[in-house]
Amino acid sequence: MTILAMPKTPEQWLEECTPKKKGGVFKLFLGYAPGVGKTYTMLTEAIRRHSRGEDVVVGVVETHGRKTVSELVGSLEVVPRKSIEYKGAVFEEMDVDAILARKPCVVLVDELAHTNIEGSKHRKRYEDVFELLDAGIDVNSTMNIQHLESVTPTVQGVTGIQVRETVPDWVLQRVNEVVMIDLTPEALQNRMRRGDVYPQERVGRALENFFRETNLIALRELALRQVAQAVDQSLEQRREGHEEDRAVAIRERIAVCVSSNPAAQYLIARGARMAQAMNAELFVVYTDLGQDTSEANQRTLNANIRFAENVGATVVRRQGKSVAAAVAEFVNEKHITQVVFGRSATRGWKRYFYLSAIHQFLRDAPAVDVHIVTQEPS
Repeated sequence: MTILAMPKTPEQWLEECTPKKKGGVFKLFLGYAPGVGKTYTMLTEAIRRHSRGEDVVVGVVETHGRKTVSELVGSLEVVPRKSIEYKGAVFEEMDVDAILARKPCVVLVDELAHTNIEGSKHRKRYEDVFELLDAGIDVNSTMNIQHLESVTPTVQGVTGIQVRETVPDWVLQRVNEVVMIDLTPEALQNRMRRGDVYPQERVGRALENFFRETNLIALRELALRQVAQAVDQSLEQRREGHEEDRAVAIRERIAVCVSSNPAAQYLIARGARMAQAMNAELFVVYTDLGQDTSEANQRTLNANIRFAENVGATVVRRQGKSVAAAVAEFVNEKHITQVVFGRSATRGWKRYFYLSAIHQFLRDAPAVDVHIVTQEPS
């Protein structure tokens, strides 16, 4: 007896053809100070997406008494928070399990750097976000640049304020899209004076401390640099496999070629100063030709590498038979824009081999600026 299968419905065909989402999309609205409009922008976008038919809910949004933010929150479904008792008081935190049970398409999670009260499912809010993302739920979140862990020492030096709630830098590697919410320091100070950010009784003190113009300018620059770095990394990822795009470099990247010669530290310092002046990425490249096997050479090589790491360089080791070929390959891979070579051997046959290696590099490498630097300080 032959059993005929029932024809599939259009919905079943659509489900089979639709790619299965491996994880939710993480979108971060980044600002440089409270009041620039991160939460407001996140909410207005969510309302637009909801009006187009997307299932959007509010996981947690801190209104801080701002009327406009409260009104926007009222336009969306809010998942009730979870009450947690701690030391005789009751606190409310985002209810991760309730959101997972609700299974929305998008959830709004304000203030990514927030530390949950003891007794919560996770210690940090970004851990809550990761669980939601792993469940295939898109997350829109907000954060100010001063909460990024690597930036906090700089922020404390600029503002004199220690930031206690931070987000590790590696968390941002999970972010799919960063949106910079920008506002001139003057406009932000005007918002402060109108009482749009803090209650009027707090405005004067805030403007004299954290919200001083010099502080805001510095914080804004830090945020813009972070976004520029995120854009650069995104461009790098999209270029993979697209050979026609590889010759184009957007951000300056400097590669300093070193050996076990102790004088290489002068080269590294020179490259570090160049990188600092141009806000460039710095790489220090060592090509192992199998010649630095002695204990003395290994000792000076390790000292050079430690020095490179101390000045913030990314140290790269390559194996090869030719420095020129290995460095040319690295320049192609990483879209290096400037290369620094040292000049210490300038006489006799060593001079000939040195110039031959430079010519070979120029032949094999893409268009790149080459600096020949004497390895002894003047």
